[in-house]
Amino acid sequence: MIERIMRENDMLEKEEIFSKVLRAGRRTYFFDVRATKADDYYITITESKKFTEEDGSFHFKKHKIYLYKEDFSAFAEILEEMTSYVLNHKGEEVISERHQKDFKKEYGSDKPETQRTSFTDIDFDDI
Repeated sequence: MIERIMRENDMLEKEEIFSKVLRAGRRTYFFDVRATKADDYYITITESKKFTEEDGSFHFKKHKIYLYKEDFSAFAEILEEMTSYVLNHKGEEVISERHQKDFKKEYGSDKPETQRTSFTDIDFDDI
């Protein structure tokens, strides 16, 4: 019995080797180095998002990514490429409904002005 408990404690200690937390509004990101059964390391990245109900209660939704050593280089390369693309095309300023209280998205605002159509511009002949 004591030996089993010691093994379980050993497994728990090996499970989380190193951890960091990033809190970002309703989202929290957990970065954990964990150990495989063969005592090799891998990373888990968990996104936890808080949802509040109308009655004040709340729940969390979690999504987890497992990242193994053989994928580190390619993952880091693509992540760097993607983050550089976003920052080069949109800059570091946050542009969103949630971050700008006076932000108003117009229907079709992602299209050029000449391609925008509102509901009132539709003819019954078009249907």
